[in-house]
Amino acid sequence: MKGQSLTFLDRHWYRLSWLSILLLPIAAMFGCTVALRRALYRAGVFPSYRVPVPVIVVGNITAGGTGKTPLVLWLCDFLRAHGYTPGIVSRGYGGRGHTTAVRENASPEVAGDEPVLLAQRSRCPVWIGRDRVAAARALIATNPGCNVIVSDDGLQHYRLQRDVEIAVIDGSRGTGNGLPLPAGPLRESTARLANVDAVVVTGNSVPPDAGAATFAMTLEGNGFRNLLNPAFHQEAGAFHGKRVHAIAGIGNPMRFFDHLQALGLSFAAHAFPDHYAYSQADLDFRDADAIIMTEKDAIKCLRFARENHWVLPVDARVDTALGRLILEKMKTRHGS
Repeated sequence: MKGQSLTFLDRHWYRLSWLSILLLPIAAMFGCTVALRRALYRAGVFPSYRVPVPVIVVGNITAGGTGKTPLVLWLCDFLRAHGYTPGIVSRGYGGRGHTTAVRENASPEVAGDEPVLLAQRSRCPVWIGRDRVAAARALIATNPGCNVIVSDDGLQHYRLQRDVEIAVIDGSRGTGNGLPLPAGPLRESTARLANVDAVVVTGNSVPPDAGAATFAMTLEGNGFRNLLNPAFHQEAGAFHGKRVHAIAGIGNPMRFFDHLQALGLSFAAHAFPDHYAYSQADLDFRDADAIIMTEKDAIKCLRFARENHWVLPVDARVDTALGRLILEKMKTRHGS
């Protein structure tokens, strides 16, 4: 790998820098506002609403990618294997935010990249909206067989009452410099981890002392799919000795690049901002024999796909004890 340097967030959110110190007063106000808002919801001053099926929230306490989407896909498969019919709600980051269903062929500019990916891979109905209560109600109304809702993100969306909360942490980054936004990556204090039902740590790092049941998650994938011709697959060995460029517009691009390195690939790395809207010019690497990207990138590059564009699908591997914990808590809190 070459050409990879620390991103802006790596320099200022995952270490104590001059900028994070400068932003401390704003961060303190943000932290107090978040804590007050949660307290008002818990006291019933701000109303929250229950939908008629169990709700599982998969979220995080940090800004940026932690591996929530692969965990949501794993969870939907687990629930389906145990007799449930899940549906997914999401805010639709990068989309227009209207409450609407997301189809497999939806535009990521309208629906958001992650909801489109979920619609393509989950085999579940997917609805998006800034108001997840409205999205969940609409999903249930149009899919009466749905008997459990999985919320992709939304740990801080307290209007939607939930039966199970799962917080996902990037094992390599942890909680960064431990400061609230914008001085650090924290959406909520690390003390919030003591109140969730489970903490899932992406990667092989030592899990934090979260105060909740903690589980490790790994992301696995070693087969590449051609973006222009999806039926065409290759193993990593097919790219050895080739001029390869790798792009990643996700919350933690290094996680993707590290994955490629573990597969034995040599490549030039290009990190883009999370949810980046690609143009054809962004992939104009004239010396490239192959351009490799994440599934989320592929959603937005499909319209100008070329035969040297490849995507690496990944799947989450999680201890099934997490699934058993979720089933037990749903039964306890929502009944059978």
